[in-house]
Amino acid sequence: MAATISAALLVTQPVRAQNSAAQPAGKPAQIDKNGVLILIRSSLLAVDQANKTGNYTVLRDLGAPGFQSVNTATRLGEIFANLRNQNLDLSGVAVLEPQLTVLPTIEANGMMRMAGYFPSVPSQINFELLYTPVDSQWRLYGIGLNVGQSGPTAPANPAPKAKPAPAKPAPAKSNRRKPAAEPEAPQPPAPSAN
Repeated sequence: MAATISAALLVTQPVRAQNSAAQPAGKPAQIDKNGVLILIRSSLLAVDQANKTGNYTVLRDLGAPGFQSVNTATRLGEIFANLRNQNLDLSGVAVLEPQLTVLPTIEANGMMRMAGYFPSVPSQINFELLYTPVDSQWRLYGIGLNVGQSGPTAPANPAPKAKPAPAKPAPAKSNRRKPAAEPEAPQPPAPSAN
């Protein structure tokens, strides 16, 4: 059984609800596949390197001013402590192809949002990223990571079943009649906690 590890989405405003019916859809971002790969990989590798070194200043400094203003290096270390304590190696994102579940979308506030996962074994890395434009470059504004089991999992092993008792030979049939069963005496009602 693989444990699920999460890091909170780090933003300066509330995270959008997953219910797309209640939220107006953004418009597709004008960014090519290579640009998307660069943003995803560089953001997740920055988290990986920060976790490996314990130094979150570079991750913080790569973020947009809004990200920097609410996240000190110490706070980032606290937020990603679960990932760091699990010694999770995220370096595979450098060569694996991410599967996007939310294509890059420009939100009403002008930020670009994307989400997806890196299918890997035994753990799958799920991500949600939010970028804001700063000096004509997309800079990290929010990041959410969740690491869980990839693919379907079988249920835990059930408790061993008791071996059935060996079959006993059936009693010989007799022509005698069995007495009728006596009716059971009525039981008083059980107490209840109302």
